[in-house]
Amino acid sequence: MTQIVPLSAEARDRAGKGTARQTRRDGRIPAVIYGGKQAPIMISLEKFTFTRVLNQAGFFTHLFDVTVDGATHRVLPRDVQFHPVTDVPLHVDFLRVSAETRTTVQVPVEFVDQEKSPGLKRGGVLNIVRHELDVTVSAGNIPEQITISCEGYDVGDSIHISSVKLPEGVASTITDRDFTIATIVAPSGLKSEEAESTEAAAS
Repeated sequence: MTQIVPLSAEARDRAGKGTARQTRRDGRIPAVIYGGKQAPIMISLEKFTFTRVLNQAGFFTHLFDVTVDGATHRVLPRDVQFHPVTDVPLHVDFLRVSAETRTTVQVPVEFVDQEKSPGLKRGGVLNIVRHELDVTVSAGNIPEQITISCEGYDVGDSIHISSVKLPEGVASTITDRDFTIATIVAPSGLKSEEAESTEAAAS
């Protein structure tokens, strides 16, 4: 289940570029909470506290309890706008959610059982095509990562979404094709040996 991170915020009286610039000059980051069939709430976040949270792994898969004027809003981060040069966060969008709210998120993949892969044991290389999977899931059950086993895969094999056991309640957003998540490729030395063997057999 996803982590729930507490986060304090202050209400902003007005929207607009001028107000947002002043908020940043005050060392805070403008943000908005929207959705849930309620009016949007304009807020600001303390810059250094939020940046520390933002840089933690899995930021977009964590739920946040944002407290504003004594009221707590459970939200999921949907977008962060960054300065094009400095990469400093400029604005944050949060979506109100409940435990049952189904949403689309990108969840990182974790590859296990690599020691049980014949191809990797022979020196093959795990070529990761997708480091994250786009999935739909209820907000209260967003997984920290999706675990994929490499057991049994040899050089030249591909790991497709159809062979991955997704957690209960999690579904891939891509349903029209059996897409590749990773492949086991031969290292250059092994490729050379196979090429030599092919040439020898041909002659």
